[in-house]
Amino acid sequence: DHLKILVLDEPTKGIDVGAKAEIYQMICDLAKSGIGVIFISSELPEILNICDNVIIMNGGKVKGELTKEEFSEERVLQLAMQE
Repeated sequence: DHLKILVLDEPTKGIDVGAKAEIYQMICDLAKSGIGVIFISSELPEILNICDNVIIMNGGKVKGELTKEEFSEERVLQLAMQE
């Protein structure tokens, strides 16, 4: 069996900048090889940089979904704050 989906929850928390770059590269390589990656992070710039799609959640509920073309910090925060 081959890995099809990889779930990463805060994979770069507490890691220095150099190590983060290596992790980002590994994630991109995995995605390019056809593995689906679910990347969970509280660092918005990191999400906007590495992800192709973003699902915004708050209080356990989905508040919106954006494609890379729709990404902006303002839009993500707006969706996250909506009631």
